[in-house]
Amino acid sequence: MAYDALFDSVFARMDPERIHERAFAAIRAGRPVTRLAYRVEPSPVTVMGIEFPHRFGLAAGFDKNARGVLGLLALGFGHVEIGTVTAKPQPGNERPRLFRLVDDHAIVNRMGFNNDGAAVVASRLHRLRGTAAGRRAVIGVNIGKTKVVPAEHAAQDYVESARLLAPYADYLVVNVSSPNTPGLRDLQAVESLEPILAAVKAVADGNHAGRVPLVVKIAPDLADEDVDRVTDLVLALGLDGISATNTTIARPDDLRTPRSIVEAAGAGGLSGPVLADRALEVLRAIRSRAGDGLTLIGVGGVTDEADVRARIEAGADLVQGYTGFVYGGPSWPSRLARAAR
Repeated sequence: MAYDALFDSVFARMDPERIHERAFAAIRAGRPVTRLAYRVEPSPVTVMGIEFPHRFGLAAGFDKNARGVLGLLALGFGHVEIGTVTAKPQPGNERPRLFRLVDDHAIVNRMGFNNDGAAVVASRLHRLRGTAAGRRAVIGVNIGKTKVVPAEHAAQDYVESARLLAPYADYLVVNVSSPNTPGLRDLQAVESLEPILAAVKAVADGNHAGRVPLVVKIAPDLADEDVDRVTDLVLALGLDGISATNTTIARPDDLRTPRSIVEAAGAGGLSGPVLADRALEVLRAIRSRAGDGLTLIGVGGVTDEADVRARIEAGADLVQGYTGFVYGGPSWPSRLARAAR
């Protein structure tokens, strides 16, 4: 409740990206305190051959550059998925590019994969893995296409990121579902997706430190038949799993936020509770089609403990959140982690 009052009185009035930067700095600085305040008793689960402390983790997007993994874990997340990282550094889209729809506890973002680039992030992860805490941390690495790289060279671009980052990743995620890089979602068509996934899988399988599990992250806006086609492709290629789902480009009519505010936010991916029903529907469809043959990460609209339980009941092996963290505050990860047992 105290966080709600602080959010309403202070945070909601400030630029969302600036608040994110300040909050993230506080998380990094406060790790020794938060580790004690928000400790979660382990409930280990093995997924993709990796032992996770529990099933609940932080989705990609919050820590794009692997700058605060240990601080985030100290808040109660069982794993952190960093990124999205691209082969080359890029500034992302022009600001403002992050908007709150407070009445819906939602966010619109068109960040555009702003990140330091795979080489810099790999160096940072190398240093982190050189520490005892860093070696214990479960870290997923989410990779995307560099904006200036044409679609016909996408596979090589993803391979470059995978080559640099796989040695430090517990698992890799190929992100072809962000709406904020022009043409990226077109790569979800199986004829475009197959060469990318096959090329990255070759890198992940041949990693000198040992094979790295590989997951693909898809959009909620895919038609049902395309979800089936991607699922079949992932099974045929022998990938480890699917992350369902990313943000949506839809703007549902039942948003509580006044339409004028929604329109003023403009283009970008919408996240938050409004995404939950479709993300859950996609998750169920994949599990029904794949059976036990794939690891599924349930993400998108995860807001409270009931959402965590619903994803697990629908077949998710792991559950992730992000937007709920923004609105729920520092106690949110540990609360949801306890529901993920």
